[in-house]
Amino acid sequence: MIWKLRRLETRPRAALCVALFSWLSACTSVPLREGASLGSYAGMSPSGGTLTQAKLRVDSAPVLAAKTVRIVPTSTQIGSRGFEPKDLALVTNAIDRALCTDLGDRFQVVAPSQPADLVIHATVTDIVATNRTAAASSIVASLGGSVAGLGVPIPRLPIGLGGLAIEAEAVDKDRSQKAAMVWSRGANIITTRARVSAVGDAYSLSSAFAADFSRMLLKGKDPFKGMPAIPSMQRLRASLGGDPKYDACKAFGTAPGIPGMVAARFGLPPTWTDRGAAVSR
Repeated sequence: MIWKLRRLETRPRAALCVALFSWLSACTSVPLREGASLGSYAGMSPSGGTLTQAKLRVDSAPVLAAKTVRIVPTSTQIGSRGFEPKDLALVTNAIDRALCTDLGDRFQVVAPSQPADLVIHATVTDIVATNRTAAASSIVASLGGSVAGLGVPIPRLPIGLGGLAIEAEAVDKDRSQKAAMVWSRGANIITTRARVSAVGDAYSLSSAFAADFSRMLLKGKDPFKGMPAIPSMQRLRASLGGDPKYDACKAFGTAPGIPGMVAARFGLPPTWTDRGAAVSR
């Protein structure tokens, strides 16, 4: 009798969990458009995952043979969209910092003045602003659910979600393109935490782009095929605010670490805990 009661009690929760995961597809749609920053857009193949749209090409042999990389600071092509310059700088620096950390798993990252087998440059081509009022409402609902002791996550409101679109390439010493990716992704109501900032979702999604692009270079193949890799110890250490593996990465500052995670949990703007690039301090 007891097991029957327990089974009945778990049914509503199980049904709610199924509903939550089915809502995962409720996300902002960010168009996948080619910008004007890549040396070539020829030969790119459609790819992507459940939440991500992408087109890419990679020359496996030269990419796998490369030992060193240099990162050119990420630029933007979005013009004047009403974003604060400091917010845009925070997003582009977060992209560079994540790229530097992730690529460090196989490559030696060198300083701007040093030669490298591959030079990496990313460009932000679109940012869909996060609606701060909707984000604040979602945060209140989520914190209220936590206080009430609910055993399931409270999804964000399916309105006002932000997004990010980027394109990037890796070129060799002769400026010949060896890998390229056009990438876009929108925030979703389950896995993207709401933050009261116009660039809150774009900031959160910057690490997802860096992971996809870096994996393409680390493996020399489509990063959306196969099982995701387990984060290395150096990546985990950097994500917790530790010093990066290579001195060249220090230019992009250190991750907010535990304070950043706490700030994200309570929906605080990333500017509250991310100090940005070291050179701008």
